[in-house]
Amino acid sequence: MKIKKEKVKYEKKLKVVDKVPKKIIDYKWLLIISLVAFLLSCFFSGLTEIIVPNLNSIIGIIVVLIIVFINVLFDMIGTAITAADIAPLNSMAAKRIKGSRLAIELIKNAEKTSAICNDVIGDVCGIISGSVGVLISSIIAKSCGFSDSSITTLLVTAIIAALTIGGKSIGKSIAINKSDVIVFKFAKFLSVFKKER
Repeated sequence: MKIKKEKVKYEKKLKVVDKVPKKIIDYKWLLIISLVAFLLSCFFSGLTEIIVPNLNSIIGIIVVLIIVFINVLFDMIGTAITAADIAPLNSMAAKRIKGSRLAIELIKNAEKTSAICNDVIGDVCGIISGSVGVLISSIIAKSCGFSDSSITTLLVTAIIAALTIGGKSIGKSIAINKSDVIVFKFAKFLSVFKKER
């Protein structure tokens, strides 16, 4: 008898949880973010096609490393925003510490901010690093006198993938463990460009 009462009480609690309204997908935001990603990819891929073939292989490698670093950095920031705790930032905002209110805004809009950091910037950087890698591999193949650049392309793209994936896994670990600090420092940097209310 006692077990049945507990079971009924538990089932009522589950029904209450089910009544919590689920967030509706913002199709306007989805369309905007997709369009921005498309335009950025077109712009940077076109820019890459124009600039990289005129570079030597050393500068090309440096460009790829910078793009991979940006990819890893923004993936880390996006992960930190989704994992951050808002309580310490509320305390900092009460003390009017610069960047804390912007950090709170970033966390409150974590779905959108992480989409921009992880998906738009991260994926665009991934696409660009891949296309730059292919161009660099053909430059390396020509400078080494290879008639076929398929082996150099394979090696260069594999190295880029390994650096990106390894960097992102390290970045995610740091982002989860130091999320509040990362979000605050990122917001403090952004507050240079945006006035806080």
